[in-house]
Amino acid sequence: MIRVELRKLVGRPRTWISIGLLCLLPVVVAVLLSVTEIAPRPGQGPTLLSAVLGNGALFPAAALGIVLPFFLPIAVAVQAGESVAGEASAGTLRYLLVRPVGRTRLLVAKLVSIIAFTLLAVVAVAVVGYVAGVTLLGTSGTLTTTTLAGTTLTPADLAWRTGVMVLYIGWSMVGLAAVSMFLSTITDSPIAAALGGLAVLVSSTVLVALDAAGSVRDYLPTRYWLAWVDLFRDPVPWGDLTAGVLVQTGYVVVLLGAAWANFTTRDVTS
Repeated sequence: MIRVELRKLVGRPRTWISIGLLCLLPVVVAVLLSVTEIAPRPGQGPTLLSAVLGNGALFPAAALGIVLPFFLPIAVAVQAGESVAGEASAGTLRYLLVRPVGRTRLLVAKLVSIIAFTLLAVVAVAVVGYVAGVTLLGTSGTLTTTTLAGTTLTPADLAWRTGVMVLYIGWSMVGLAAVSMFLSTITDSPIAAALGGLAVLVSSTVLVALDAAGSVRDYLPTRYWLAWVDLFRDPVPWGDLTAGVLVQTGYVVVLLGAAWANFTTRDVTS
């Protein structure tokens, strides 16, 4: 069943169109930066974007910083919202379950497909960002961060930090996907499930910036989304990164558990 879902994922033009659009915006930004050589000041604009004129090898981080606040979550929420509700709206869910496929097995296969899409999207943006950054903006022998003036990173240092960044952002997106997947087991409308996930995203983003929400801020799903920036500090402060992983793990465990409980007891009529 997992193999079937993965084949469906890679065989859908929508998958590659979504990933292509995610990669397009960073490329456009890289082209504009290379032509104008005007970057935002440090602390302004997408994360690390001010540093890429000096070294295009940092552009994968900037590229993910460009798509993370809005475009990447939309793609993930749509994919997760369609997982079960899409089958129900198309009238194929009941026929899938008539076959000797347990509901838990089907749900696991859908989850693996969502995680595969999420990691594929994040890796694609990082790889395209690297190619665009090195090609259009150039590179240098030592990689200087913008967070600590004068601190240099070897190519090996930058490689492992970028790899951890990709995994961290991917796991953060799985936390959001768990919201839409849970809603996908409740409704037959994939649009409603996706919009529900995006509503949680917007609400969390607003509350994180609200002083009155200080007592719950650290438990909101988007609170630590940008903690991956700490990977480009020296030494790396792991506190927020660890907290971010734990918060997302909590959402994944609770919401996927609720999705499983609902789906395995649901009366499927479509």
